[in-house]
Formats: sequence, structure tokens, C-alpha cells
Amino acid sequence: MQKRIDRIVSIIDEKKGENIEIFNLDNSDYIAKAVVIATTMGTKHGFALLNELKTKLKPAGEHFLGIDESDDWSVIDLGDILIHLMSPEYREKYQLEEFLKNLKKGS
Repeated sequence: MQKRIDRIVSIIDEKKGENIEIFNLDNSDYIAKAVVIATTMGTKHGFALLNELKTKLKPAGEHFLGIDESDDWSVIDLGDILIHLMSPEYREKYQLEEFLKNLKKGS
């Protein structure tokens, strides 16, 4: 699992994703065991990050169960790992990190 997360973080970091955070939720009741959140520099950057993840992770054996994408927020479901690529405005507005931190504390 950690190797997969490291690969994801490396791809996002190489393509200038910002403020990358990782949440290990293995012992919680959340739908995934891990969540990776990164801030994009805008719509085009978010789509470029998404395409780069698809290009590099699929040949590595990752199975994309679902992708929900918009201009400000894309969610990639790898089953046990969720990746959130968010615009700065959406990251500030929804504060997903706080939700995940509280979820982890409650487990």
C-alpha cells in the first residue's frame, strides 16, 4: 500500500501538485484505506494531473474504479485509495482535511 501511495505522490509532485497530504484511514469506517489530497494550480493543471495519473498508474497495475471530474475538483477511486485533486478555492471551502482528521480521531 505504501509503495502505491508513494508512486501517486511522486507523480503529483513531479507535475507540480501542491500541498499534498496523505491520510491513512485503515482503522476507520471510511470507504477507503487511504486518501491523497493535492491542490491544483487551475482547471488545466487539474486535468493534466488527472491524465498523468491515468497514464502512469494504469500500466503499473492500478485499476480505476471511477473518476468524477469537474473544473475545481476531481476524485479518483482506486478502491482502497481515493485521490482528490482540488482547486485552492475548493480546498479552502470544503476543508476535506479537517473531516478526515476528525474521522481518524474518532476511530
